[in-house]
Amino acid sequence: MVIETKATHVRRLSVRQLSKSFPGVRALSGVDLDVQGGEVVAVIGENGAGKSTLMKILAGVQSPDQGQILWDGHPVSFANTRQAMEQGIVLIHQELNLCDNLNVAENLFLGNYPSRGGLIDFWGMYRLARKSLEKVGLNVSPRLPLSRLSLGQQQMVEIAKALSIDAKILIFDEPTSSLSNPEAEALFRLIQDLKARGVGIVYISHRLSEVMKLADRVVVLRDGQNAGELPRSEVSHERMVKLMIGRDVSKLYVRQKNAIGDEVLRVDNLRTMAWPQHASSFHVRRGELVGIAGLVGAGRSELLRSIFGIDRSLGGTVRVGGQSLSLGSPQAAMNAGLGFVPEDRKKEGLVLESSVARNVGLAGLARNAFWGGWLNGRQELADTRQAMTDMRIKTPSPWQLVKFLSGGNQQKVVMGKWLALSPKVLLMDEPTRGVDIGAKQEIYQLMENLAAQGRGVLFVSSELEEIIGIADRVLVMHEGRLAGEVSGDQITEHAIMQLATGGSL
Repeated sequence: MVIETKATHVRRLSVRQLSKSFPGVRALSGVDLDVQGGEVVAVIGENGAGKSTLMKILAGVQSPDQGQILWDGHPVSFANTRQAMEQGIVLIHQELNLCDNLNVAENLFLGNYPSRGGLIDFWGMYRLARKSLEKVGLNVSPRLPLSRLSLGQQQMVEIAKALSIDAKILIFDEPTSSLSNPEAEALFRLIQDLKARGVGIVYISHRLSEVMKLADRVVVLRDGQNAGELPRSEVSHERMVKLMIGRDVSKLYVRQKNAIGDEVLRVDNLRTMAWPQHASSFHVRRGELVGIAGLVGAGRSELLRSIFGIDRSLGGTVRVGGQSLSLGSPQAAMNAGLGFVPEDRKKEGLVLESSVARNVGLAGLARNAFWGGWLNGRQELADTRQAMTDMRIKTPSPWQLVKFLSGGNQQKVVMGKWLALSPKVLLMDEPTRGVDIGAKQEIYQLMENLAAQGRGVLFVSSELEEIIGIADRVLVMHEGRLAGEVSGDQITEHAIMQLATGGSL
């Protein structure tokens, strides 16, 4: 990949004493930040530390209550994203801001189509699109429908779109959360090339290994304030964690010896729509944490969704506590004692415009209903207060809208919704996706508590360290089939990857 270099004035973005509040929440309080062209500045912190709010203000999505933004030493303010983009500041969202129903070129120039004689100049648009795609090393036709591209390729399209307007500062918000390893490596190479071209990069990530690889400086936020800054020579995992959370997480994976009981979940010859040619059989016992590992696309999520009845299965049986489960019905799964924490909490796990209490009460609507269909609000509120206490959900009240909570606290609300029903088995798809290291520690402890209570936990994770750290047994999938199982001292990165790539132990 080659990115042309040219002598340009190095722009400097500065933030001074920026503050922002939402109803019941002070998101930022007197925050300072400096970014200049040709450097990568990582901004890290726990969920709720204020990172996303700060970046949205810089990109013109939101306005600050107080403070100042300086561009080359001159005060600026952005009423919208277009004004920020005109200055060269572009935010690459975690959820990409693209249109699946348009082709690549149409996405690149959406809202800014080249024209000739009052009509869209399609020939010129495709010619310019090819040049933009070359800048990010993406070798696809500009006429190709965006929906045909992988998530990593779509992200490159969004970056190419930013470069087409001569972006000076690019802000990446959790850019690798849904990328495969090769796609993430391609992104890292592009970031280094952009840096060499003089583009300033602001990089937000919970994956500290990525921060250590990329960052020239690390700015740490905690509770909406600056907690510290590290030059590259001082960046280490331990120092970043200490500044982020101010407490010891050296024992992130603390396991306790739980009594393993009888089978609580039995799956026999289950075939999913995604991989109909393969049948999966396995079991989970009481007090056991069972992980499902494998590469992206191996069929892990589809397996969990078929067990819970979200996706239709093509055959097989599922038993919960010895009782057969009617497949294809989430309600039947809930009645049998299953709970399900989905991978995408915002789309499938929460109603963002509703309150914490209403979300916690969703799974228990039938249980909490009076005769005639009236809701037992007292029981719902009691469940919510219990969840807030047990799971340490940070919210000013049970009636706070979920959309205003941090990602980690949103994930706890999703879990609290199911734990209020005391499930026999909790199915969890990427339980710590997009949450910070402190919230991860709390979620691991919640999983451990479930096992100690004699419940079963079956979880999918793409983080090998997480799988190795908390699982009693690991089921490894490869191209839709269970390639093997490891337990005890056999749970190693080498063993898991050997099975996940089609090999044998």
